[in-house]
Amino acid sequence: MIAQKLSLHLRQLAIRSFSSSYSSTANPANEIFLERLSGKDEGITLVTMNRPAKRNSLGRVFMDQFREVFDEIKYDPKTRVVILKSAVDNVFCSGADLKERREMNHQESARFVTGLRDGFTEVEKLPQPVIAAIDGYALGGGLELALACDIRVASTKAKMETLPNHRSCQSEELIYTARVLSGEDAERLGIVNHVVDGNPVDKSLEIAREILPATDITSALTVEQQCYAQIIPTKDRQEGMAAFAEKRDPVYKGE
Repeated sequence: MIAQKLSLHLRQLAIRSFSSSYSSTANPANEIFLERLSGKDEGITLVTMNRPAKRNSLGRVFMDQFREVFDEIKYDPKTRVVILKSAVDNVFCSGADLKERREMNHQESARFVTGLRDGFTEVEKLPQPVIAAIDGYALGGGLELALACDIRVASTKAKMETLPNHRSCQSEELIYTARVLSGEDAERLGIVNHVVDGNPVDKSLEIAREILPATDITSALTVEQQCYAQIIPTKDRQEGMAAFAEKRDPVYKGE
């Protein structure tokens, strides 16, 4: 728990608020690929969604590759900032692949939805700050994916629509009207941090370069390891595990 809170705190400290050579593991057959920038942008990693035939909809292969890429990034000491973007014109992510979903039975659908949520959680809990560059449509699960990122930059031509998770006068209005939000609307409602006329990747890179000097993932992981070393021999850790197994509230004593 201490390590998790410390990790979140380090991420918050790091967040303040194409034009570069890179080494790439991109493969045209991949639906998700990453690019590690070099030179002055070393430490910035681009994760690109590339499923043009399905407008970057969230399918099985897409999500399998997505989780694999973010799992690789998670423990990569060279990656200090991540930018999530699209290679498909006028679309960030169009949400669930409903045609593929129709072919699943109930069990397969349940497993897929669980995997989908796990993928979003992976982004949300990533030690490195993640910036979403939203250029075009971000619908349903596509907007949820953007919301899992720490910072969101949208172009003026971005179009966003989903059922908000938080109850408020504004969210109720969006639910009842099913309104598609422009980039400016999303900024006004606090859904995105920045709106730009041009390519949101350029603005995302600008922000990433500002974050870059403030992040040191290697040190953060070292501190996390030290915290775990302190927690492991404690009675409170044993109490927490016992309480979980027995499905009861833990009784911690600071021992």
